[in-house]
Amino acid sequence: METRTLGKSDLKITPIIMGTWQAGKAMWVGIEDSQSIQALRAAFDAGITTIDTAAVYGNGHSEKIVAEALSDVRSQVVYATKVFANHLKYDQVIKACESSLKNMKTDYIDLYQIHWPSGSFGSEIVPIEETMRAMNDLKQQGKIRAIGVSNFSRLQMEEAAQYGQIDSLQPPYSLFWRQVETDQMPYCVAQNIAIIAYSSLAQGLLTGKFGPDHQFAEGDHRAKNKLFYQKDNYQRVQQALEALKPIAARHNCTLAQLSLAWLIAQPQTCAIVGARNAEQAIANAKAASVKLSPEALAEIDAIGRTVTQHLDNNPVMWDF
Repeated sequence: METRTLGKSDLKITPIIMGTWQAGKAMWVGIEDSQSIQALRAAFDAGITTIDTAAVYGNGHSEKIVAEALSDVRSQVVYATKVFANHLKYDQVIKACESSLKNMKTDYIDLYQIHWPSGSFGSEIVPIEETMRAMNDLKQQGKIRAIGVSNFSRLQMEEAAQYGQIDSLQPPYSLFWRQVETDQMPYCVAQNIAIIAYSSLAQGLLTGKFGPDHQFAEGDHRAKNKLFYQKDNYQRVQQALEALKPIAARHNCTLAQLSLAWLIAQPQTCAIVGARNAEQAIANAKAASVKLSPEALAEIDAIGRTVTQHLDNNPVMWDF
């Protein structure tokens, strides 16, 4: 699989990135460690060499699963993980990084990201200058190679960038969730900051596997996703999926692959996508080889807007 340069760093990342929120198990249903490990290995074998995780995914469990699956090929993969909003004081960032290094059985993290801005989810407000000082020190010590932010607005990114080099933004971004295009994307393009999209299949909606009457199992966080539980949104999603099916058929690909191919064709954008098993991981990797003409991209874009034009401006996808 081709690679792309991450921002101004010397890291090379794949346009399709393996996401591992589900590997942490917490807030997901029916996840088995053995299948997560097989999925990670299959992703690597299929050419996906960039892996995204976070300390908060199962309180370190996801990071440990990544290590179990990929430690023997560590030099060939890019590890991206995150420090959560309740660990953004200087000493807390240092301690969180050490914990992630231990969980992932490595002596460096390729991309270390601030998961949510300070103050999110009722966390203590910490000046971004203090958090960035810790990130810069970790980078100088060789414990991290690049600094990224996640769920930051344009203004928050601009403030963070005053205190160090920001190489990536990780926002929610998919054909059905596009606020990033108006706020952060122009800034990222101008400043050469990579956009690493999460929930790039709108948490599975863009696979087409959730029918009109789908009900989530108890404990599945997706039940609180605005695209799922708000009936008008969900109805528009179903209509859009029907419109996308003939385009996928023309390109001999699945709805998921079509949606990922559209996403990685957007400015400076790579797509994080999770997989419960090896088959899903292999299918995700194939999206990188789906080539879309300008006309096809425009057609897909217009269908996506039939969903997104009705959404509010709140960038948070869930009503937790």
